Amino acid sequence: MENNETISKATFNPKVKTYIFLVVLFYLIVSFIGWIIIPFWIFGLGQWLSNKFFHTLSCELTAKQLKFSKGLILHIEKTIPLENIQDLSFIGGPLLRWFGLTLIRVETAGGGGAHGTNMMSIPGINDAENFKMAILSQREKVIKEKSMGYSVPATNNTSDKILLDIKNELSEIKQILKNKQ
Repeated sequence: MENNETISKATFNPKVKTYIFLVVLFYLIVSFIGWIIIPFWIFGLGQWLSNKFFHTLSCELTAKQLKFSKGLILHIEKTIPLENIQDLSFIGGPLLRWFGLTLIRVETAGGGGAHGTNMMSIPGINDAENFKMAILSQREKVIKEKSMGYSVPATNNTSDKILLDIKNELSEIKQILKNKQ
């Protein structure tokens, strides 16, 4: 049975709302059609949508996975097995630093291709350094468990009985081989 116990749930800095507002405003300014939307964006629509987007942000670290979701119109939910995480890095451009925000970029194994499907960015997590360390620590535990060849230790009586039967069979085979020599 899969262990979905939550280890840590991220909280997000409310400054993410303003950051999203300004990033979208920038894209509206540089696009021709955006000039039509700019007045609506500045006088209410932008604040409302940025706030709604902020409330869709969710990031949770479980015993085996990192789960992240975001988005209003295009809702994105990603679940990444911890053993597939190759790199965790902090991104802090000038605008992010000005707001005191950090973007955690998660790079995973596989999923290559031109669309960057092996990357995930998580904006504005409070106490990002500790959350990153929790992910890395849990990842190491999962990899260590996997390398030892078990996911859940066998502790019930049925498993013990099966192991004892195997041991007895091997002892009998050993005895038969010894007698043939």
